Amino acid sequence: MSDTPKSDNLPKVSVVKPRRRRRFNLWRVRFLLIALVLLAAVTVFLTNSFLTDRFTESTRNRAELRLALYSGNILSELRRNSIVPQLLARDPALIGALNSNDFSNSTQRLISFVEEIGAASLMLLDRDGRSVAATDRNRLQSMHRTESFFVDALRANGTVFSVIERDSGGYSFTYSRRVENNSEVLGVVVVEVDLQKFERAWAGISDAVLITNSEGTIILSTEPRWRGLKEEEALTHQPPSGAISRAIQVTADWTADPGDAYLRGEAVMRTHTRIAFRGWQMASFTSYASVRERVNGVLALEIMGFAILLALSFYFLNRQTAVRMALFQRESAELRQLNIRLQREIAEREKVQENLAVAEQTLAQSSKLAALGEMSAAVSHELNQPLAAMKTYLAGAKLLVGRGRPDEALVSFQRIDDLIERMGAITRQLKSYARKSGDTFVPVNLGDALASSLSMMEPQLRQRMVQINKTLPHEPVIVMADRVRVEQVMINLLRNALDATKSVEDPQVDVLLAAGETAMLTVRDNGQGIEDLDALFEPFYTTKQPGDGVGLGLAISSGIVNELGGRMTARNAAQGGAVFEIRLPILHEDSALSAKPAAE
Repeated sequence: MSDTPKSDNLPKVSVVKPRRRRRFNLWRVRFLLIALVLLAAVTVFLTNSFLTDRFTESTRNRAELRLALYSGNILSELRRNSIVPQLLARDPALIGALNSNDFSNSTQRLISFVEEIGAASLMLLDRDGRSVAATDRNRLQSMHRTESFFVDALRANGTVFSVIERDSGGYSFTYSRRVENNSEVLGVVVVEVDLQKFERAWAGISDAVLITNSEGTIILSTEPRWRGLKEEEALTHQPPSGAISRAIQVTADWTADPGDAYLRGEAVMRTHTRIAFRGWQMASFTSYASVRERVNGVLALEIMGFAILLALSFYFLNRQTAVRMALFQRESAELRQLNIRLQREIAEREKVQENLAVAEQTLAQSSKLAALGEMSAAVSHELNQPLAAMKTYLAGAKLLVGRGRPDEALVSFQRIDDLIERMGAITRQLKSYARKSGDTFVPVNLGDALASSLSMMEPQLRQRMVQINKTLPHEPVIVMADRVRVEQVMINLLRNALDATKSVEDPQVDVLLAAGETAMLTVRDNGQGIEDLDALFEPFYTTKQPGDGVGLGLAISSGIVNELGGRMTARNAAQGGAVFEIRLPILHEDSALSAKPAAE
């Protein structure tokens, strides 16, 4: 009886155990496959988020770098053409043609210049505004009497920049300067700057680029219909059909991500920069499509990798033989090689990113060094004045101590201490310039600044026995400026006046401060006058003996006044001597009253 139940149980056990094992293996395979799919989904999600942020940042950096290069090219072209009118206005052939009214060779001469200069066109106008010579022969004998570049050039002493809207669309950019001979105005020379070539160059990129003036009007753009509009109007009412239409071709899953700007309801990346010329600004619109393509490329590799893993998993589960295991190992080896190649590519890209960062830092440092190199000559020139005064005060203090008058010597030491503070302020200005591109202006009382400047020049005035005649208004004259720079300008003018009166028996310097629509400071001497007024404000131009100056004082002073929004002029007085005038924007009455306690 015991054998019967054993024979009955054997088949039951042999059937149930394989079924349980198959079911257990089936659930284990399913669990592994589900876990692998979940791992793939999480990995793809995290990779998408990480690479999207990273590639977006790199795309923005490249867009900003492109804008920096574009703005630098625009500024270089403007600066290069700004000196051309000054050179042409002094050309003897053009001056002779305007004097003799013989313009037979003038057009050919302008054509020979335009090929070397690279300007769009050159034009010579007589005093009536008639085009007597032009590189564009269609403009010959045309009248420009009412054009801004002609009217402004006749009124100004220097080169005038004008932006004129064309009838055919777009804008024309010109530099103009009047032609003089023996203080007689003969005509105007006009140089048209070719900025449209940059628009043509930008047309080959996928980004949309625009440039706005100080009023926010678009004057250059890759989209012709944008010119003459504000940026908001252009984006709202003039949807592009060219570059931006390519820029907004983004994938459908990108709509949830915020953009810097929206065109046709699609998000695009907006980058902008400032052009250091008359308040111009440049902006570009870059699509997110390139970022999406790069991210999708990496995601495709990841998905392909997980697909390979799934295939290998099925392959391993369905094949148990040694041959199939060898094939599986071979596939695994290929996958590892692919992973190594991907790691190498990632490492190379990271190295390129590091090299780009180093290049950007080197470029920024080179720009700072160039600026410091230009400032070094100016600072050395400005420090010579306090050092000369300190030497005089030290000599006087030595004599006073020797004569037993220590109290008076202490006054000289106190003045030396003030000079040291001023030298420190000048060097701090240099450090400030190295850190940032501009200074913070505060209300400055010109009367106090003038008193401080005269105090600085007191040793030289006393030694030369120069008579100073001051005329100051009863009310304070307040302007927005940097007091150290204002005093630098005043000291430069006073020092030039002292040098101009060396050969005069009774040297005299008149200083007049007046306030009207603008603040005006006038410095007049009774010296020999100015020989060359045109080259007076050019750097390194000087009539002094070697060792007395390098010709930077007036150039620096003129640059400071221009940065403050003012203007410096020079002329010869009718009774002899030179007259320098400085005009600065004056503060309104309420602002001046609020700034008065601080200035005092």
